[in-house]
Amino acid sequence: MKVQKKSLFSLVMVLVLLLLAACGGQEEQSSSTEEGGAAKKITIFQSKVEISDQLTALAKEYTEETGVEVEVLGTTGDDYFQQLQIRLNSNQGPSIFSLQHALEAEKLKSYVADLSAEEYVKDIAPNMELKLEDKVVGIPYGVEGFGIIYNKNLVKPEDVKDLASFTSTLEKFKGEGINGFSLAQDAYFLIGHISNYPFSLQPDPLDFINKLNAGEVTMAQTPEFQEFGQFMEAIKTNTPTPLSVTYDQQIGDFASGKTAMIHQGNWASGMLKEFDVDFEYGMLPFPLMGNDKLAVGTGNNWAVNSQKEEGEIQAAKDFLNWMNTSETGKRYIVEEFGFVPALTTIEPGELDPLSQAVSEASNSGETIPWAQNAFPANIVPNDLTPFAQKFFSEDMTGEQFVEEFDKAWQNAQ
Repeated sequence: MKVQKKSLFSLVMVLVLLLLAACGGQEEQSSSTEEGGAAKKITIFQSKVEISDQLTALAKEYTEETGVEVEVLGTTGDDYFQQLQIRLNSNQGPSIFSLQHALEAEKLKSYVADLSAEEYVKDIAPNMELKLEDKVVGIPYGVEGFGIIYNKNLVKPEDVKDLASFTSTLEKFKGEGINGFSLAQDAYFLIGHISNYPFSLQPDPLDFINKLNAGEVTMAQTPEFQEFGQFMEAIKTNTPTPLSVTYDQQIGDFASGKTAMIHQGNWASGMLKEFDVDFEYGMLPFPLMGNDKLAVGTGNNWAVNSQKEEGEIQAAKDFLNWMNTSETGKRYIVEEFGFVPALTTIEPGELDPLSQAVSEASNSGETIPWAQNAFPANIVPNDLTPFAQKFFSEDMTGEQFVEEFDKAWQNAQ
């Protein structure tokens, strides 16, 4: 009998909580819009926890200037996208949220508003906007890029312009007792980023990936991957194994002059500043098939919830417009968030050498895309990393590397 009463009580409490939540949701929705349809409150839910405090401060300044309240919602873990989906599906979604790439936008296509008509969109650096079916649905936070970070005292651009020069340069450094090129043991620093190149150099990277997934093409029969295997063999043959190299060690060895080149992104500048580097350094393209462009992309994009009432949608668009065009907003993007601006109308201020290279490439449009954004979920740590570790620890040629790459990719399907 006690069990029955307890179960009945629990059921009643659940119903009460659901009713209160529904009423609360209705109150929040109704309180977000004033008479005439003008929203007086918007909410933001985004994944980059490093800027949460700064974004909250920016929101406060916006409220003081416009009277529109902006609430920044916090995440509770690493599963941001799952949390976002739950919020959206329960009609408790934010006004503004963040998306990493087109695959996420596709999953939430019924929730992403078309931002193509916003005036400032035309100022986004070439190919950096998040698009879905030819509509701009995401405004990039900022841009990042990766390539070969090189010691200008040891390496000249012409030393690594293609496979032949890259290989001979590594051979030269090996003979001098210098590590010519370093990867690191972390999944993305070992294989995730560098494997972007043979995909990004395809005429249509997404189409190639779709065909690869369908078994219509193979890497082993594709020239860019064949040469990529040769690059990896040159690295394996002429440099120490990266399997015992941590990110900290990779940066430290470069900063001390023990390593001539490393494969990293402009995010490495923060750690390099911690060292007393006594030489100039910069970033060069990885020269697969003679490539002369940096790989530049965006890690996060601002999106607007299309399922909100029209007044709230407009208020969300107004906030993004203000953040990207007002002097206050632009200052926050550069100085407080620490981003390399994705809009050509935002002055980047004083940039480190790596971020300067990325900014110049982005603004000029002379870039190759981040094709890894279209990779199968979790393929880098779960499938590509084990095969890359096998390559660097066993007797395997570049040709066999590509064959194993094919197998790892199919295993991830």
